Order: sequence, then structure tokens, then C-alpha cells
Amino acid sequence: MAAMTDKVFVIGFHKTGTTSMGAALQALGYHLDQRHWKAEVAALPAPLTKPALAARALEIAATADAFEDNPWPLLFAEMDTAFPGSKFILTRRNPKAWLASITEHFGAKSSPLRQLIYGANAGAPQGNGQRYLYRYQQHIEYVLQYFAGRPDDLLIVELESANWAELCRFLHKPELQRPFPRAGTGARRARGQWFKRLIGQG
Repeated sequence: MAAMTDKVFVIGFHKTGTTSMGAALQALGYHLDQRHWKAEVAALPAPLTKPALAARALEIAATADAFEDNPWPLLFAEMDTAFPGSKFILTRRNPKAWLASITEHFGAKSSPLRQLIYGANAGAPQGNGQRYLYRYQQHIEYVLQYFAGRPDDLLIVELESANWAELCRFLHKPELQRPFPRAGTGARRARGQWFKRLIGQG
């Protein structure tokens, strides 16, 4: 049996506050993987498949202890099996607000990873709103069913009300006395500066 771990996987879909949660985990001392998955996906055989993605993700998951954004929402069951004792955080927001945000962000731009998530003909949110909403809600339902009866393993965080109290209680960490990260568009590019401000070095 695999050894118990204290890894944390943020498994909400993109544009649900995952970047903010990643910054919060960094502030709590976790080593956050900041790999650029566009490059990782490009290095995998085409067309992209979930088994190939999972195999690469398992390798990467051994190198850090906190993970957020794609592809982790797709692979939470695999990570749970491979790293027993891990914690999982489901970030979510109002579905219509989520769709508006993801459409504004990606528009008509497709990607292999979004094709894997939403369907081969739905790699871009523009024009595929109903498909994206269905998949978004399906993901939330699947996560809730999977972790039913396991309240110590799953934390559900609403984008608008994320706070240190609930996160630190879930992770058994001392609560930080500073504003909770509220990262928006472009925050990933500025994460280094953002984190320095969080820990009082910027």
C-alpha cells in the first residue's frame, strides 16, 4: 500500500478561484507545483487521452505537495488512489458567472486539454455554453458522490466566501491573520510578486 501523504489537490474547474487557493496554500507553507501544463500536454502523444495525462500527472505529483487548476480536476480519483491521506478542495462558483468568465477568458480558442474535458468539438467555450455548463455541473456532482461520507478529505469552497478559517481548519494549520488571496485575471503570471506581498516581503 502507498504511504500516507499530506498532499493537497484543488479540484475545482478553472476560473473558480483555483489561483487564489494556490496562493493561499503557498502562504501556508505548501510547495505548490507551478508547471505550465500547456507544454506538458504538447509533449504527450496526440490525440490527448486521459490515461496518458494521468501517467504524466502521477510523475509530477511526486515532486510537490500542492496542486491547482487543470488537469487535477480530471484526475482526483487517480490522485486519491495513488496518494492516500491527501486532501481535496473543490472550488466552485455560480454556474452562469463561471461560464461568463471562462468564455471571456478563452473565447473561441480551443486546446487539447479542453477538448478532453468538454468534448472533441467543444475545445472552446464560445458557442458551446450548454456543453460547458453541463460538464461543469457534472464534475461537481461526481466529486460530491465520490467523497460522500468522507468529510475530512473534501473541502467545498465557494469563490466569493473563501477564507482562512475554513481552509486552515480543514488542513489543521494555524489560521493566518492576513487578507485571503483574491487573485484575478493575470494573477498566475504575477504569482511570485503576489506571494512576496502575502508573506510581507514585497
